[in-house]
Amino acid sequence: MDVAGAFGVVTGASSGIGRAVALRLGGMGCRLVLVGRDKERLDEVAGRTGGEVRIADFADEESVAALASWLAALDPVPDILLNDAGIGAVADADADTDDEQVPGAELERLLAVNLRAPIALTRAVLPGMLRRGSGHLGYVSSIAALLGVPRESSYAAVKAALHAYGRSLHAEVASRGVGVSVVAPGIVDTEFFVRRGVPYVRRFPRPISPDRVAARIVRAIERERAEVIVPRWLRIPVALQAVAPTTYARLAGRHASSRSSPSPRRS
Repeated sequence: MDVAGAFGVVTGASSGIGRAVALRLGGMGCRLVLVGRDKERLDEVAGRTGGEVRIADFADEESVAALASWLAALDPVPDILLNDAGIGAVADADADTDDEQVPGAELERLLAVNLRAPIALTRAVLPGMLRRGSGHLGYVSSIAALLGVPRESSYAAVKAALHAYGRSLHAEVASRGVGVSVVAPGIVDTEFFVRRGVPYVRRFPRPISPDRVAARIVRAIERERAEVIVPRWLRIPVALQAVAPTTYARLAGRHASSRSSPSPRRS
């Protein structure tokens, strides 16, 4: 699709990948709705892009429902909906569910923010896109959804569900004029790790910039790419895991055991 001048909605637009995408789209003359929780940061992005700010807490069902209703009532419906907002969590898989690090509420937040909210917003705009016969839906997944990451099993599972949702949606609506892209970034240099409570300490792979991911997202929308993995070299372990999962698991296990300093637990 021709992105220049399009009407786009970007969630998680206050920082990280969402902010980088919003700045790119704004530079292309797009009319934007910037969604997030941090009004001050959203206002800064709006000042640079001319976008409209909408405050929403994706962990709150009523807040998501209100935003979905507002989106459904828009005329015209957005050309682009990028679902970027997300949260992370780190904990041992066998941790006690009463442990402060993995309470039941934490899993509910992961499901609400990373999966339920994107689906609710998709359902709000998809009917209008299908009636018009055009539009693009984007979902920021994670390499964890494709490969799995130690101590991030709940996060990886929820992102895998989002990834599968995007793939299934593409199979359903692509022939009806609506593009769908699922983007799986590797390690990105954002505040994500600070917010999840555990910093990224591995020497490899090194984090990439949010703008690098944003460039691939915009290109995926323009070229209607169904799935994008960033950086590209991560396609190699994804392919190996797909064709030889046991071999991949052994190699990944050796890499994990050879790390000099494992990821610390949250304090």
